[in-house]
Formats: sequence, C-alpha cells, structure tokens
Amino acid sequence: MNSNITSLSWAFAFFACVGLHCSPIAAQVDCTGQDSAAAIPKKLDVPCLPNAVRVHERVISGGLPEGDVAFAELVRLGVRTVISVDGAKPDVATAEKHGLRYVHLPHGYDGISPARMQELAKAVRDLKGPIYIHCHHGRHRSPAAAAVACVGAGLIPAESAKDVLSVAGTSVKYRGLFLAADGVKPFDALQLDRLKCEFPAVAQLPVMAEAMVEVEHTHDRIKKLAASDWRTPADHPDLNAAHQALLLREHFTELLRTDEAQAWGDEFLDMLRDSEQASTKLEDSLERWDGQSAVPASVRFAAKQISTECKRCHERFRDVPVTERK
Repeated sequence: MNSNITSLSWAFAFFACVGLHCSPIAAQVDCTGQDSAAAIPKKLDVPCLPNAVRVHERVISGGLPEGDVAFAELVRLGVRTVISVDGAKPDVATAEKHGLRYVHLPHGYDGISPARMQELAKAVRDLKGPIYIHCHHGRHRSPAAAAVACVGAGLIPAESAKDVLSVAGTSVKYRGLFLAADGVKPFDALQLDRLKCEFPAVAQLPVMAEAMVEVEHTHDRIKKLAASDWRTPADHPDLNAAHQALLLREHFTELLRTDEAQAWGDEFLDMLRDSEQASTKLEDSLERWDGQSAVPASVRFAAKQISTECKRCHERFRDVPVTERK
C-alpha cells in the first residue's frame, strides 16, 4: 500500500458522572437489572463514557475516557484493559493510577486493515478483561473495532457485527468501517496464537497522523466556543476563541510545509490552503471583536467555512475506503 495513503488514513484517524452505574460486566447485568445476554449489543447510560455500547460481556465500546471520574467509572464497570483506536496519545498515567492497562491500536475512518483486525481479535481474546475499546467520540471507529475484534475472536457471530455499528449510531458514510464489519470472519485460533503483538501503551504515528489529530481536537474546541457564542465556556475557563483560531491556523500552516502533504497532490493542498485562509480570517475577526458586542458576521462566516472545508476534505480523503479514492 502506498505509504502516503497509509499515513493519511491514520491521520483521519471531565464531566461529572451522574445517574445509575452499571454493575460489573462479568455479572452480565445491565443498568436496568436485566440479563444482558439477551440485549447485546446494547447502549449503556454512562454519562462520563460517551456513546458506550456493550458488545459482549468482555467488551464495551465507547468514547474517550477523560479524567479521574471516567477512569473510576471504568473500574466500577469491572474493566481491566483499555484499548484506544484513536490517533491521539492515550492518557496512560491516569489509567495506571486506577490500575488499568492501556493498549494503543489506532486505525482510520476508511476501514481496518486485516493485520489490525487480527491484533484487535487477539487483544480481546487474550488481554485481561473486561475491555473498553474507545476512539474520540465513540460513534464510528471504536464500535467498528469492537465488532471486528469480537467476531474475529469468536465472541459474537459475524452477522452481529453490523448490529454493533447500528446501535452505536455509526454513520453509513464511513463505508470502509461498514465493509470491515461486513467482511470480518472468525480467525483460526492457532493463527491468533502465533500472532506476535507488542500491544504498546502508545503507538508511534506518522507525522501527518499526529498533525491531523491536533487539527481535529482544536476544531472540536472551536465548535465548543461557537456553541457558547464565542465566549469562554464556564466548564472550560482555559479556552480563548482567538487563541484556538490561531492554533488551528498554525496546524494548517505547518501541515502545508510537510513532505507528506506535498505528496498528496494539488487537490489536497488546495483544501489545506483554503482551511488555512479561513482560519486566518477567523483569527483576525476574533482579534478585532471586543468580546462584548454582538458577534460579528465575519466570525460566523469564517467558522462555517472551516467546517465546510473539513467536511469536504473528509468526504474526499478520509471517510472512504482506499480502493475508492482516485
């Protein structure tokens, strides 16, 4: 496979917990006290673990656990191992503080390679469970990873894989993830026995992948600021709108300087330049705004333009299987 395609594929790759807590998975009892064996896959109501879905008594899929409260909730659920399929660096220190092991097996939105499928299957079969598999939001990559891992390890039937994505709310636009779930079969036990896996706590990612992770997270912070009418949110006093726009612009500027980006050709570079220009406009508009008067139209326009460019790039390069890219 072309190394640039692989690189971009990888790239596009602390709330208070309230309410009822689920009992440990090993007990196979869900939050309502019902026998979970008849209700898998099933969504779990765990506010500090976004989009949590029980896939098997050994496996839960969900979003990024953030802070002590989320990791403590994982412990209450009985979890022993956390697997991240996101590109961001896992919070190994907090996990270890709560007695949890972190394993980093990231993959992109365009699908899951056969090699990664085998590693995920071996992980859910052999590592201490129960296991929590997560990506950033818990809606797309982690349910796909959990589904193929459980099918590959023989924990759930192959025909149940797409049900996991459906319950999690995975968007059908991620065709590569659905293809992975649709095509996975149980791996031969001896094949998994012979597979050598290091199961690193933090995987080494290509330059492009790390940069795109930073772009995604900064853009998420900007969307949070936009939802707060561009004022600093009460639950994130550290966020400043103009500063986040500056950081986003710098991410695009630095990406344009990399050999990896240059190798993707003019169409991809044009999208990066458009995003860089929109980020510059957002930064300038926010710097000129006094923060008290009505939010300038130029701020909203630039933010919308950034989101549009991101969506356009994702649809063209990130969200489709490699075989469908031209």
